[in-house]
Amino acid sequence: MINALPDHGVPADRILAELSALRELDLPTHGGTLFSYVYDSGLPDLDALTRSAHALSSHVNGLDPTAFPSLLATENALVSAAARLLGGGVPTVVGNVTSGGTESLILAVKAARDSRPEVAQPRMAVPMTGHAAFAKAGHYLGVALDSVPVDPQTLAADADAMAAAVTPDTILIAASAPSYAHGVVDPVTDIAAAAAERGVRCHVDACFGGWVLPYLRRLGVPVPPFDFSVPGVTSLSVDLHKYAYCPKGVSVLLHRDDRLRLPQYFGYADWPGYTMVNSGVASTRSGGPIAAAVAAMRHIGDDGYLRLAERTREAVAVLASDVAAVEGLRLIVPAGNTVVCFTSDDPGLDLFVLADALASRGWHTQPQLPFGAMPAGVHMTVTAAVADRVDEFAPVLAEAVAATREAGPVPLPDELKALVSQSPPEHLTPELIAELADRLGLGGGEPVTGRMAVVNSLLAMAPARTRERLLVEFVSLLQRPAPA
Repeated sequence: MINALPDHGVPADRILAELSALRELDLPTHGGTLFSYVYDSGLPDLDALTRSAHALSSHVNGLDPTAFPSLLATENALVSAAARLLGGGVPTVVGNVTSGGTESLILAVKAARDSRPEVAQPRMAVPMTGHAAFAKAGHYLGVALDSVPVDPQTLAADADAMAAAVTPDTILIAASAPSYAHGVVDPVTDIAAAAAERGVRCHVDACFGGWVLPYLRRLGVPVPPFDFSVPGVTSLSVDLHKYAYCPKGVSVLLHRDDRLRLPQYFGYADWPGYTMVNSGVASTRSGGPIAAAVAAMRHIGDDGYLRLAERTREAVAVLASDVAAVEGLRLIVPAGNTVVCFTSDDPGLDLFVLADALASRGWHTQPQLPFGAMPAGVHMTVTAAVADRVDEFAPVLAEAVAATREAGPVPLPDELKALVSQSPPEHLTPELIAELADRLGLGGGEPVTGRMAVVNSLLAMAPARTRERLLVEFVSLLQRPAPA
């Protein structure tokens, strides 16, 4: 356990050694074997460059762009690059840098809400495959979320159903490009047309793959229109810390014009201090991530992003073929962009056990729980770095599948099944969750990577509200300081 406030100062080399030891517990952020959370270009010199750029501006404060013109210049440069790539030739596109996709979506919802002050109980229509950050935005901002069913075969949003969900109180309609869970690009053209016809803003959540989709299109991949070239699209978000391969903490929220952006801002002068004007949720924010992002993008360049997209596309094709070749596994949807997502049709091939078996062999995927008629799945976000290791995956998958069949599905005691499937969420107290964690072998502060099959199996049979409560209580259990 690290003591962040020792009685006496600690030498720098010892501190760095301690932090390095802690990092050894983490999943591998480089090397092409982690299929979620991080985006690895595989470029060997990029990290050193971005660390140096981050250090140059880490103490610059975005609270006041007039005090730190370097931050204003770098932020405008990132927005300009995003507008050139995704602006569809619209010359009036403006935007701001945010800390990530969730903040971008919160601000898109805020701008839509504040543009309609006459609506007392605002609502937004979002495909059921839309990112959970829309729900978080609605929760924070008091905007009701209307989750709209998608096409059961393609898992793309149903434009007619989206149009039917619009009410006089709807302030925003959304689409994904692509959806996170399955990598499906929604029919943005039809959804945006329906929004425009009804006088409602349309936001395209391209946080996940919006930076790579234009390059895939240039490589011949059939990517449907999704950016500001589509009439009716009023705002769009894209994360630069994903397929632009910038360090964490950089997303861009674009609006078709400045009039649409203005409600995004927060201003307050009714106090004796400085007049607060913020474009984002945070006031103070470091210039480090923004400087690092500019460095990464300038270093990679447009031609570099095209090469990285091609490597990613090639890796996706190999991985999808490897999965399809395994008896009992099938792709949930065709792997058309940067996501490979598969499920099992074989009761003896437990996906959650398989995910653990892959993790124990150094390949870290992301299990996804069943939702409505959608089956449980294993999600793989593929990045350019995977291309260097992709030929190793098929034999590892075969070995993991054999081990999974031998192990069989997770045996769950009947009382645990009853607890998660029948208990009201409010009955799941911290004490009960702590006891459950101990019974599952998740106590003691040890890493749980590679032994999550029993947890995921339990969560898979729980209703959504119960899943939420279980995980909130469990994460709260983890995020507790050591006793004084």
